[in-house]
Amino acid sequence: MIEIRRGRRKDASNIVDFQIRMAKETEDFELDRPTVEKGVQAVFDDPHKGAYWIAELNGEVVGCLLTVPEWSDWRNGTVLWIHSLYVIPSARRRGIFRMMYENLKTRVEQSADLRGLRLYVERENERAQKTYNAMEMDGNHYKMFEWMKERW
Repeated sequence: MIEIRRGRRKDASNIVDFQIRMAKETEDFELDRPTVEKGVQAVFDDPHKGAYWIAELNGEVVGCLLTVPEWSDWRNGTVLWIHSLYVIPSARRRGIFRMMYENLKTRVEQSADLRGLRLYVERENERAQKTYNAMEMDGNHYKMFEWMKERW
């Protein structure tokens, strides 16, 4: 049985592990564990930064994502960005992300303050893009650009 629930502080070590694995898998990028640990703890310390959502399969944590609020003046409400999505390889292709997404979508539909969901995806991650398209997410409106300082 799959259960979707809000992340708790006790989930931090799983979330950190998942983020490190996700960065390696998707971008071949080695994250600094102490930095990620501090970043995850910062979300639990300050709920305005975001909220983690956890997927459990038969009681085992198999996935997570982070929602980050963004104010939309166009919509006079909040859009939730989906970040840090990860499902362990052995649990993929079982509809876990779909359940996580549907949980969030229901919350948006039932909230007077929330307007929608957004996420970004690596250009080369065609499998993920097909999944998002199948869920009727629209990837045609925006391209994302970024600049990050080298050291922080």
